[in-house]
Amino acid sequence: MTPSPRVLLIEDEQPIRDAVAAAFRAAGHEVCARPDANQIEEQVDGFRPDLIVLDVMLPGRDGLAAARAARQRADAAIVFVTARDQLAHRLDGFEAGADDYVVKPFAMAELLARSHAALRRLGRVPTTVQVADLVLDETATVATRAGVRLDLTATEWRLLGYLAANRGRTLSKTQILTQVWGYDDYDPNLVEVHVSALRRKTEQHGARLIHTARGLGYVLRA
Repeated sequence: MTPSPRVLLIEDEQPIRDAVAAAFRAAGHEVCARPDANQIEEQVDGFRPDLIVLDVMLPGRDGLAAARAARQRADAAIVFVTARDQLAHRLDGFEAGADDYVVKPFAMAELLARSHAALRRLGRVPTTVQVADLVLDETATVATRAGVRLDLTATEWRLLGYLAANRGRTLSKTQILTQVWGYDDYDPNLVEVHVSALRRKTEQHGARLIHTARGLGYVLRA
């Protein structure tokens, strides 16, 4: 079994830090979350992250300096998450060793997708997820059921990917809204509509895989 990717998260704003850490843990990652990068050498040596998610504007040592220090000690993917959105800021981030650069505010699904892409380039995560005869190929962004390719919209792909990453686990509508759409104060019927569409497409080729846990949410299982 492939070990769970380890994510070192450095973000000084606690609400963002807690939300991002929860999202990565829900996606099956081991997470070490810290409010600053002042001891990043020790954190990298001790935790041995596969991915470093790093704010740029931090108390003490800033994210750019921290990324340069981390690059000298580990072959980890680095994704900056920051409110600094000008081209010069992005170029500074890539010059410091970033693999990607995500601007606040962001949808959690986008951060996870970009982070997983960076991990895939390093060979740190599997490129396919399978539940029964449903197979998601993340590299090709293709889902098949019983060998037949499913015609999915971009939103349906993100939703199915989130359910598959958490296969066997019941997910509430609020969790799904937050992770797939990036907010949690929208009409929960949005989730129902897209789940219904996914069910129609997947059940054309086999038994039901997306189940309703009444009053709780949805779960993908064989």
